Amino acid sequence: MGGGVGEQGQALEKSSICFLKCGPTGLETLKNLVLGGFGSITVVDGSKVEVGELGNNFMVDESSVGQSKAKIVCTFLQELNDAVKAKFIEEYPKALIKTNPSFFSQLTLVVATLLAEDSMIKLDRICREANVMLLFACSYGLAGLVRINVKEHVVIESKPDHFLNDLMLNKPWPELKSFAYTIDLNVADLVAHKHTPYVVILVKMAEQWARAHDGFFRQPGTRKRSSRSFLKPR
Repeated sequence: MGGGVGEQGQALEKSSICFLKCGPTGLETLKNLVLGGFGSITVVDGSKVEVGELGNNFMVDESSVGQSKAKIVCTFLQELNDAVKAKFIEEYPKALIKTNPSFFSQLTLVVATLLAEDSMIKLDRICREANVMLLFACSYGLAGLVRINVKEHVVIESKPDHFLNDLMLNKPWPELKSFAYTIDLNVADLVAHKHTPYVVILVKMAEQWARAHDGFFRQPGTRKRSSRSFLKPR
């Protein structure tokens, strides 16, 4: 994400992200977003730093124990990238979701971790109405879960990497069959034969194969191999 230029860089600079609860999974996510150069980040957490967090939260140390977790995290984020505007709200996310839902309408993205299901449902409803992207994340050792809540976004792939055209060789449409009949494959002119469309050759060979095998075009096993041998000399 870093080093964005043009419209991409402007979008990053104007973006506003809110982070709910300072757990290890979320803080790792937050660190990467800050290093990417997002415009502003708001950290929401009403808890204090506890001794047990010193072993799983790289943003706090012994001097942080007893202090506002949101404030300590914001200070650390500013050291990572002073170009990012980092601010904090010392309030529990559950209370903020209940008392001030309009707060989330001004954001570009909300990242939430360690939320109870009822708070997740309320926050999802709020963000959908405000058309704000929402991401839930949690991890348990090497296993993790990410939920992305966003309105439907239709993507059209105009040039797919792998596309198989159905030539309908087992049941060609009348115009294709008529066109194939106008071309003689047994011409002496080698140059003219090289310019024969390959679909014409396949249509004619498929018809000959079907006549020789009681009208069956698709055959498994040995007949499939014999059909390939049938086409090679053509």
